Amino acid sequence: MQQHKTYRVIISGGGTGGHIYPAVAIANAIKQRFPDSEILFVGAQGRMEMQKVPAAGYKIEGLWISGIQRKLSLSNLAFPLKVVSSYLKAKKIVREFKPDIAIGVGGYASWPLLQAANAADVPTLIQEQNSYAGIANKALSKKVQAICVAYDRMERFFPAEKVVYTGNPVRKDIVDYKNFSNGAFEFFGLKPGIPTLFVMGGSLGARTINLSIERNLQLIQDAGIQVLWQTGKFYYEDLKKYNSDTIKVTDFIADMNRAYAMADVIVSRAGALSISELSIVGKPCILVPSPNVAEDHQTKNALALSSKDAAWMVRDMDAPLELVQKALALLKDESAKNVLGKNILTFAKPNATERITDKVFEIINSTKK
Repeated sequence: MQQHKTYRVIISGGGTGGHIYPAVAIANAIKQRFPDSEILFVGAQGRMEMQKVPAAGYKIEGLWISGIQRKLSLSNLAFPLKVVSSYLKAKKIVREFKPDIAIGVGGYASWPLLQAANAADVPTLIQEQNSYAGIANKALSKKVQAICVAYDRMERFFPAEKVVYTGNPVRKDIVDYKNFSNGAFEFFGLKPGIPTLFVMGGSLGARTINLSIERNLQLIQDAGIQVLWQTGKFYYEDLKKYNSDTIKVTDFIADMNRAYAMADVIVSRAGALSISELSIVGKPCILVPSPNVAEDHQTKNALALSSKDAAWMVRDMDAPLELVQKALALLKDESAKNVLGKNILTFAKPNATERITDKVFEIINSTKK
């Protein structure tokens, strides 16, 4: 069947970088194949996608939607109103934009937008990054055409006939990170030739990882290494005082390709996006799974790698005493670094974005009248 040369695509979701950057990767792949295509993002008002998506060059509409607070909160009283308001606005967006397909990547805005698309007979696709599916995606799975996943056994949550194993989409600049190695140290104000630890806590930050670094700064300084320390926006103001010639503190890193390129060892949470990127980069890493996620899926992610000698794992509760010591030991152990770097590459899915994009066009062309 002959493909149309332009497409209209809505991509919905966000809340964290783990949802936003896969969404941007998909959008970039669509535009690379068909530059005249129109792509509209739909996110949640007040969430980070409202800044990060325009920075990536795409238009975004915001819905008045949020999650239910686990603790008793007055904000929960507004939740039903938010759902109704968001669904009505989503219907208006779908009606006016007339998309060929709507893609949900997780986050608060995905549910109302994909529900509105389904009601308008617009084909839909879910991209589930995690090993444990959320309530919204499980509900949406009944009507979507396909569910692109990154982990085995996702038939536990979704109709088996709709599951497509693709891996998680990663931006092309991450896949090609080695091309950005020249000038990477200078970009962050660090020096080549010095063992370099890259500590990342995600876009919002990881309290335990930050605490572990802060408590052991003297040990780090005495070891003669340098550190790129991404604290997350919630912790940056308290930690920026530790900036020095050998410790660079930042709340957010847009140029992750350069950070990966210069790192000798990486410390990270074990979220789905981080695991996907680290597997492609192939650098030795220490994973500190967050204990505050559904079904403890970050620990399962980390164990999948550590059991294959593809990463070291430090439990969140043990990190303040063990993390820095293990990072320093790994920096000195060339044999261990080589083994970890080699083994983590076996988990890489560098063509995930292309596989998802193939599925997007397959659905569009199979449903075109």
